[in-house]
This record gives sequence, C-alpha cells and structure tokens, in this order.
Amino acid sequence: MLSSLSPVWIVLIAIAVVAVVGVAVFLAVQAYRKHRLATAIVQRDKAPVHYAFILNPSKPGAEEVKGQILAFFESHHLAEPMIVETQLDKDGRDCAREAMERGADAIVAVGGDGTVRTAASAVAGSDRPFGIVPIGTGNLFARNMGIPIGDVDAALTVATSHGSRKVDMGRLALLDSEEPERKHAFLIIAGIGFDAAMIDDTDPALKKNISWLAYFVGGVKNLFTPRYHGDVTIIGTDGKEQTSKNISFRTFMAGNCGQIPGFSLMPEAAYDDGILDFELIDTTGGLIGWANLFGDVVHQTITRKAEQNPLSTNSSVDQTQGVRARIRLEKPALAEVDGDILGKTSLIEFTVEHRALCVRVPEVPATMPDATGVMEPVKVPIAEDSESEETPTPTGDGQSETSQERQPSKD
Repeated sequence: MLSSLSPVWIVLIAIAVVAVVGVAVFLAVQAYRKHRLATAIVQRDKAPVHYAFILNPSKPGAEEVKGQILAFFESHHLAEPMIVETQLDKDGRDCAREAMERGADAIVAVGGDGTVRTAASAVAGSDRPFGIVPIGTGNLFARNMGIPIGDVDAALTVATSHGSRKVDMGRLALLDSEEPERKHAFLIIAGIGFDAAMIDDTDPALKKNISWLAYFVGGVKNLFTPRYHGDVTIIGTDGKEQTSKNISFRTFMAGNCGQIPGFSLMPEAAYDDGILDFELIDTTGGLIGWANLFGDVVHQTITRKAEQNPLSTNSSVDQTQGVRARIRLEKPALAEVDGDILGKTSLIEFTVEHRALCVRVPEVPATMPDATGVMEPVKVPIAEDSESEETPTPTGDGQSETSQERQPSKD
C-alpha cells in the first residue's frame, strides 16, 4: 500500500507521526513534572516550620505573653513552639544557639532590645528567619523595622507569616579585653564615652516607669564629666584609611539604625547598605554647648540630613560612613551596644556584616530594594473533624532555609 503512495504523502505521514509522538512525550513530561510538584507540596505541607521563642521572663507580663504565644499557635493549628527562657547566666545568644541545636527552623525573640540583640547575634549568618515580639521599654530595633509595639498577636502574625528583610549586623570588639576575638553584636547603635556613661547611670526602675525617657536623667548626671582623648581611624567604603590623631570628644557612636522615638541621631543610616554611620560628638561651654547639641539633633531630625545646625557655636557633630573604625583612648571609657554596657576599654573596633540577618517584618512591596518580597504561607494540615476556612494560615518558609549551611555566631 505504501508503494502506491506518492513520496509527498509518505513525508506528510512521517511528519504527522513524529508530531503525535512529540506531543505525547511533551504531555507525559508535563504530567510528570506536575505530579512531582504536587508531591513536593504535600511533603512541604507535612513538614511545618519549627519555631523557637527566646523569652526574657524578667519583662513585665512575660508569663502572660507566653500564654498568648501558645494560644496563638493552637488557634492557627501550628505545631507547639519551643520556648527557651533567658537566665542570669544564659542570655539570648546562648538560648538561640540551644534552640537551633534542638532543631528550630526559625527564632523569635520576645523581650526588649537586649534580648533581640543577643538572640540575633546567634542567628546572624545562619539564614534562619528571625522574628521579634517586642515587650521591652525602648524596642528601638522593632520600631525601626515597623514591627507592631504593644500588640502581641500582631507581632506574632508578622513573625510567622510575612515577608523578610535582610539587615546588617554591627559588631564591636574590645581589643584590650580578655576576649579580644569576641565581637559583640549591635543592630541599632554602639558607642563609647558619654552615651555609655548615660546608659550606665540610668535607673532601671525609672526606665520601667517612663521608658526610654529615663536616659535623659542619666545624661544629666554626665553633662560635666571630662572629655575623652584619643586617635580615631576609619576605613571608608573605598578601602582607604583615615586617622585623626589626639582628638577630644564627648562620645563616638557607630550606627546601623539611626532613629529613636521622636529624633533622628543618624538620618542617613541604612540598616542594609553594608555601611556603618560614624558620629563624633563634642561640646564646649558647659550647658550652652549641650543646648547647641540638642539643637543639632532637632535640626537633622527635621531636615533628614546628616548636617549640623548652622547656628551652633559650642557643639560639633562630625558624621562619616565606613566599613570599619578603630579607637585608641588615652584612658579607658565605658562602651555599650544597643543599650547594654560592656565595660571599660581603651581600644575598640567596629565592623559590619552585610545583610547577615533575615528579619521578619510587616508585609512590604516586593519591588522594595531592601525586601525579599512577601513569603507565601505554607498550608498546615487541619484535623479532619475541623471546619476548613478560607483564611491565610500563618506559618513559615523554613524548608529551604533549613537545608542551607549554618555559620557560627561571632558574639
């Protein structure tokens, strides 16, 4: 029969057969890929994220917040979370490390800036998501991240179901201490001099009553303390080193975030640019100098620019940016990180780790350069006798994160 067909028909039939076979193979491959994807989704659904909460039990209402966390997870059909409480000899860093060793996929700090700082120190570089439930007095980092303050359920929703931002982690090393290799983490501001002395002289009881405003009382106590003298070396973004010899100053600060309630200490500081903002502050003339300095802060808060008030006469605010700074003092001075006092030092170094921490934040547009986008929630299986509701289920996205290599903390 084939011999009776013309060559043209034979070619057409051959093309048709090849086309049919090709379509069949294509459909088979698509079906296989669809099946594999469906299987992966099912497996993902059966492996929800394991959350660990690092809780500071000394904070007012901590026990009540603990109950809210457990109730939140139960009401959203999430696996019961791990709760690790800080102790006098076990800070947030130790607790977070313990939680990760016990298999936690995501870490959530419950407390103030101290708990957030120390827990984040252990999580940085691990690619695990880091959430915050703020119950402290200042909560400065949470405020800079836009995380709800005073609403535990809202903060829990952010910590378990929303997008993230990669933020920088600042590090401070006391090079003349017994642990010169240890790099203490900071997410907001670290400093040496007046700011540390002010924090050290702040009454904890007063801080509980009037929050961060208590720092002003500690500041007044140190208005007339002697100025500090030493050498400051800053390494810029271009790698060039610049040293200022034998300078006098009141305080030297390195900022990752520059906003505090009501004021902007470092208006150009960005938490994800891989750069620290350095600020060298000095005053003369007693109260006149301090009044001028306050005017400088108000001026840059209004203008949103790192510039001094042109009317200032007895104060100076020198601001610059870089990736590293080192200070050598003539006499030891107190140093602090995010409000935690580290002790006295004469040789100190500031460094930064670019986008080392993945922080859960309220939903942000995926087009923002500092956002990883909105994370799709993982569906959590609901018991057969439960009614299915068409509502978003908070959970996480830690399956891919748990497979990535973990890096040890430096703090």
